[in-house]
Amino acid sequence: MRIGHGYDVHRTTPGGRLVLGGVEIPAGFGLAAHSDGDVVIHALIDALFGAAGMRDIGYHFPDNDDRFLGADSAELLRETARLVREGGFTPDYADVTVVAERPKLSPFIEEMKASIAAALGVPVSRVNVKATTEEKLGFTGSGEGIAAHAVCLLSE
Repeated sequence: MRIGHGYDVHRTTPGGRLVLGGVEIPAGFGLAAHSDGDVVIHALIDALFGAAGMRDIGYHFPDNDDRFLGADSAELLRETARLVREGGFTPDYADVTVVAERPKLSPFIEEMKASIAAALGVPVSRVNVKATTEEKLGFTGSGEGIAAHAVCLLSE
């Protein structure tokens, strides 16, 4: 078994689309990013590449490459899963924590889990997503950004 950890953060921006875990969430704001800004999937991609010893998201999907401008992060996760499998590893489990003061994410958790599982090609029982706030502290607590931590297990 191998374990990987990933972290991502994006600044909130008025208008736009908020996409988390491959799910568009009505929020009245989006996240500033080169791609769709899905911090949940970006953190998980870094965890997967880390566990496989394959560098990081910026190496594989650089933000200065126009091929990834506005990219659907769920598609990037599918490609990541393919690369990880090609490297001789199997995704076994993924656990993600989203840190956001708003919007309330509870109504979207099951849909996020299903979206991530589909992109990884694993049963939904092998994916967990949870959300927390930072009690109005720091940049996430003030609503300036949204962050996510992810861990994953790979088997050889």
